[in-house]
Amino acid sequence: MSTKSPQAENMFLGTFEYKIDEKGRTPLPPRFRDDLRQGMVMTQGLEKCITVYPVEEWQSISDKMAAQSANRSKARRINRFAFATAFMAELDTQGRVAIPTPLRKYAGIDNVAIVAGINTYFEVWSKDNWEAESDLMESEAWQISEGIEDRI
Repeated sequence: MSTKSPQAENMFLGTFEYKIDEKGRTPLPPRFRDDLRQGMVMTQGLEKCITVYPVEEWQSISDKMAAQSANRSKARRINRFAFATAFMAELDTQGRVAIPTPLRKYAGIDNVAIVAGINTYFEVWSKDNWEAESDLMESEAWQISEGIEDRI
């Protein structure tokens, strides 16, 4: 019997800072690891970060994207953006994941990674990019909350 509540399944919360080792590996938060035992997919985020999905979540997203008409140029472009930059990954026995060089380069990650939980997925940021994003989130929080308060 699982000790997790149903709501906690595949829920990624919190912000964590980790060192990147010489092989491009970073630990992931211990509370994230159970949801990633089946593997994960890493891809470019829309901002300069890496977006990481558990395989099951990625499959759901890819099914929705596959349902889009290949005749539409925007659908082809978003598919290229998502899939051509995606990598399958697995945790090693120490709870680390190797971040592929192209993704580290895209996100500007050198020796420190910020791992930020975003509900059903998480993001990996360079420290500088995360600080800039945090400042932006803080300065725009009231505008964002006004836009979504009626939907919650």
